Amino acid sequence: MTRFVLSICALLMAFMASAHADISKADKAAFEEMIRAYIMDNPDVIRQSLIELQEREQLAAMQRGLDLARAEQPDGVMGNPNGDLIIYEFSDYNCGYCRRMFSTLQALVEEDTNLTVKVKELPILAESSVLAARAGIAAQKQGKFEAFHTAMMQSAGGISNATIEAAARVADMDLDQMLRDMDTAETEETISRTRAAATALEVRGTPALLIGDTLLPGAVDINQLRSVIEAERSKKNS
Repeated sequence: MTRFVLSICALLMAFMASAHADISKADKAAFEEMIRAYIMDNPDVIRQSLIELQEREQLAAMQRGLDLARAEQPDGVMGNPNGDLIIYEFSDYNCGYCRRMFSTLQALVEEDTNLTVKVKELPILAESSVLAARAGIAAQKQGKFEAFHTAMMQSAGGISNATIEAAARVADMDLDQMLRDMDTAETEETISRTRAAATALEVRGTPALLIGDTLLPGAVDINQLRSVIEAERSKKNS
């Protein structure tokens, strides 16, 4: 019934939009009155049509977000880079909950050697978050992300240029190369794609974890992560 209503409405719009439609004014008025009467007599059908349309739009946005999050790009990697399951973490270096989540993820990849964590740099809390996100992407390009990320997440206080440089030195990075890589179009595109993915997935804060098709907002405990990982692996193998 819903498809019928939408089809009739589409036909009406086509008739009204066409300057060459072979239909008289009287016929058009009668057709419009038929649609109006149907809508007045069947409000629940129209309401259901709008609900179904919203659901389809939400599913389409979710799929766009999944595609953007999973696109190949220089995301930071923790754990096994060739693991059988990937956890995508939307993270900000100024986020205290992200630091808590880091410890949990670090323990998880140590116990599960077939797990990959990809850090999606989502700098939303401060201007220094943007600089740190750029540095994180630059660290991955040098193959030094995990050491850099660990130093950043274990640093005390807020993020600053000094904090970023200190973490880069701990990771034994080439600082000049880091600065060049921080200021490239590719780095900007990576952050922009992550922001677009977060918007489509309705990620409103950090951290947020995407495991398979499951989105977990906030800092979740390791037992909940284990449960979701087991379920997503089972889906993949079924």
